Amino acid sequence: MTQTPAPWTHEDALVAMMVAMSVSDETIQTSELLSIERIVGHLPIFANYDADRLQVVSQAVFDLFEDEDGLDALFGLVRAALPEKLFETAYALCCDVAASDGLLREEELRFLQETRYELNLNRLNTAAIERGARARHLTL
Repeated sequence: MTQTPAPWTHEDALVAMMVAMSVSDETIQTSELLSIERIVGHLPIFANYDADRLQVVSQAVFDLFEDEDGLDALFGLVRAALPEKLFETAYALCCDVAASDGLLREEELRFLQETRYELNLNRLNTAAIERGARARHLTL
């Protein structure tokens, strides 16, 4: 059983969700990692975030995913660290990471579905978030 990590900050929780999105299909794409790095480096929510925490949080997610109940534990940690007003932000960041490689795999779609359920997100709002991510990452 994995040791429970120290409580996360809201930034840690957002990073954890993006990393979880990336590893949900058991393949970490370079484009997804670059997307996470770009998001953390540029969005105002991460203005005071110590980028060195990326590795620590990523390893915690990898460890959680090795446990049978790791996904449940991940969502528990995320809900504990994030104020409800950032639940849609977490979902939007997951959508951006998923869309960054131009292909949504079945496992990624399942992770997004689970995220909607676990964070109790409105389906109409999440559809708009998904459409926005698709538009931002569309190529010719």
